[in-house]
Amino acid sequence: MRLLVLGGTEFVGRAVVDAALGRGWEVTVFNRGRHAPPPGVRSLHGDRTSAEGLAALGDGTGWDAVVDTWSAAPRAVRETARLLRGRVGRYAYVSSLSVYDWPRPVGCTEDAPLVAGAAADADRTEYAQDKRGGELAAVESFGADGSILVRAGLILGPYENVGRLPWWLSRIAKGGPVLAPGPRELPVQFVDARDLAEWTLGAVERELSGPYNLIGPPGHTTMGGLLEACLQVTGSDAELRWTAPGPILAAGIEPWVQLPVWVPPDSELYAGVHRVDVSRALATGLVCRPAEETVGDTWRWLRDTGGVAPAREDRPAVGLDPVVEARVLGVSRGTP
Repeated sequence: MRLLVLGGTEFVGRAVVDAALGRGWEVTVFNRGRHAPPPGVRSLHGDRTSAEGLAALGDGTGWDAVVDTWSAAPRAVRETARLLRGRVGRYAYVSSLSVYDWPRPVGCTEDAPLVAGAAADADRTEYAQDKRGGELAAVESFGADGSILVRAGLILGPYENVGRLPWWLSRIAKGGPVLAPGPRELPVQFVDARDLAEWTLGAVERELSGPYNLIGPPGHTTMGGLLEACLQVTGSDAELRWTAPGPILAAGIEPWVQLPVWVPPDSELYAGVHRVDVSRALATGLVCRPAEETVGDTWRWLRDTGGVAPAREDRPAVGLDPVVEARVLGVSRGTP
């Protein structure tokens, strides 16, 4: 198989490239050249936001498939898809669960209502509309039968450039009392970027099409399972102090951002990010590795980087101020 990856040097794109090389595929990456791709790929450079930025894709016979991870202006997806139409067999666009209208229903399926206001030719606006616009752009050129819409949820794993799991690993590695948001047995959903990549390439091989929610099944792990895996892999002497949602929210702590991954149960946010239906993806080959493997591999990668994970400029910084953490730990002694 000949694969074109638009991006291919960071997080999900890097995972796709590694998975494709592992399958023995011929891989071309197209990016701005800011980060080096892994060995064994053909590299093309260009800036999709500039007038002549796609020139490097204008020549050649084409590819069997393309994987696109673009997250900004949908018109960039539209222009790329139009250029590649007729030269690529299948267009896989890595989208997001954010394309569903809010609040998402519990057990959200691929048939749930979608956000309004998205357009294939739009400039950059809001993340949800941008991702939905990217979907529309892919379908516009490749049709519903020639496009795969990978609606990813929370993605973790090596090369993460959002900082969620790296923050938890770094915080727990420092030791001392750690504000562990409860309940400890709260189920959470995420997908390892490598599992997302393997499913996407399998979908290309099987010529699947249409939208798929791509995240681990409900209950794949819990907050306790995730944080205790961090404790074990780092070898830290940290003490996880499980704290009920009430004191956390009363302190003004923002779920998901200041305490990554965690959101309070019985909330719209929890239903929207940790109670998603993934039966369609599971029926078409999604296999999720144990959470302990994701945590362990991320820790090893993080140590190889010197303990500092890369950070995307278009995402807010994550993590909790130590002063706030200490204050909450000082006033909360309850069991969640």
